[in-house]
Amino acid sequence: MSRYLIGDLQGCLEPLERLLALLPLTPQDRIWFAGDLVNRGPDSLGVLRRVRGLGEQAVTVLGNHDLHLLCVAAGHARSHRSDTLQEILAAPDREELLAWLRALPLAHREDGFLLVHAGVLPGWSAATTRALAAEVEACLRGPEHDAFLQVMYGNLPAQWTDDLHGHERLRVITNALTRLRLCLPDGTMDFGHKGELEDAPPGLLPWFELEPRACEDHCVLFGHWSALGLMMREHLIAVDTGCLWGRSLTAVRLEDRAVFQVPCRPV
Repeated sequence: MSRYLIGDLQGCLEPLERLLALLPLTPQDRIWFAGDLVNRGPDSLGVLRRVRGLGEQAVTVLGNHDLHLLCVAAGHARSHRSDTLQEILAAPDREELLAWLRALPLAHREDGFLLVHAGVLPGWSAATTRALAAEVEACLRGPEHDAFLQVMYGNLPAQWTDDLHGHERLRVITNALTRLRLCLPDGTMDFGHKGELEDAPPGLLPWFELEPRACEDHCVLFGHWSALGLMMREHLIAVDTGCLWGRSLTAVRLEDRAVFQVPCRPV
């Protein structure tokens, strides 16, 4: 069995179909999606239906745009001008798709790999990350999901402490796993910079360069930061290669790090 990691789709169905056709897939293989299935691309509804239709062949974690869809659908956020979510909201299978989305994990851990959408705070081991993700997942799948979606947005608290509780605790976990790019050396999260790594404000570091990192015994797989492009280090694979912006959609076979790419047109 092989596992293929695919970067952010953001509603780009046509490149996904071309990439899947390029992969030497067998029925036993699995496809891991790094989150942000929807938004800004031309066919978010088609992407949701396609990935959901893969069934157990797909492993998918939630990204910030996926959570934004849930907030908009629940009436707790307004659509942005660049959003392309209306087709989902008007679809006859809307409720089935939203329920499927709410049931997805925020982190997946398997055979020395840890899949998240954005990042992992330096003090979190892979086991801790998975346990904390499970807290948010239980909330999203349970009767309290609407109450959490009402207060999910926000940058504070910006730092993790073990004594956080309630919605503040869930917000920090969600922000780290779905929005994180840069931190101060003490692990305080910053959400202002989205561009090139070399243009990061002074004093801020990418989350994966803070030391020590408690999850260094796992290879962390993530998307979210298209300015990084494809980055492969010993314990790290970043796979958002800017499909939405007209660059490419990428898959990496985890067993041997073989790279498969298709070119994309800008949206």
